Amino acid sequence: MKAVPKVNIDGLYLEDMLMDDAISGVVPFYEEIEPQPPADLDEEGDAEGQTEEEAEPEPEITGYIVGVPVMPGLFMPRFDIPAWEAYQDDLQAAESDYRQAYDEWQVQPEDERGEPPTYVTPEMPTLWIEGLTQEEIEELTRPQPQEPNEVDRLGSEMVARELEAMELRQQNEAQGAQIVGLELRLLSLENS
Repeated sequence: MKAVPKVNIDGLYLEDMLMDDAISGVVPFYEEIEPQPPADLDEEGDAEGQTEEEAEPEPEITGYIVGVPVMPGLFMPRFDIPAWEAYQDDLQAAESDYRQAYDEWQVQPEDERGEPPTYVTPEMPTLWIEGLTQEEIEELTRPQPQEPNEVDRLGSEMVARELEAMELRQQNEAQGAQIVGLELRLLSLENS
C-alpha cells in the first residue's frame, strides 16, 4: 500500500489515499449516485414515459486519484490535468512511431537491417504546479503578529510583580529613613 494524492476536478490537492502499490497514472473517481426509487410502472412493467437511459443518470467525474507523487515545496499543489493528457498523447505517438519503425526494420532483409530502433520515452513535464497566486503566497508567508503564549504572559506578569515589589521596598526604605530622622530630632529635642 502507498499514499497517493486525491485531487478535485480542477486538479487541486484534497488528501492522500491509501492505494495498491501498482497504481500509476491518473484515475477518475465519480460522485456517488443515490439510488432512485422505481418510477411508476405501467401494465407491462416498464417505467411510464422513461427510456432506460433516462432512468439511470450518468455519473459525473468529481476528481482524480493521481499516481504521480506530489512535488514538495508547494503551498497548494495542483495537478496539471491538461499537461498529463498531452503527455499521454505524446506517449501514444512515441509508441506508434516506435512500432512503425520496428515493423519497417523487421521487414528489411537481415543483412541490411542494422541495429533495431530504440524506443525513446518523451520527457515527462512538470505535472504538479502551484495552485496559489504569488499574492496569495505573499499573504500566507507575511510575518503575522504573534500573540504571547501562556509562558510568555506569565513571565511578563512575574516581572511586573517583581518591579512593583522593588518599588515598594524602595518606598519602605525611604519612609524608614524619614522615621529614623524624625526619631533623632525628637531625641535631640527631649535632651535639650
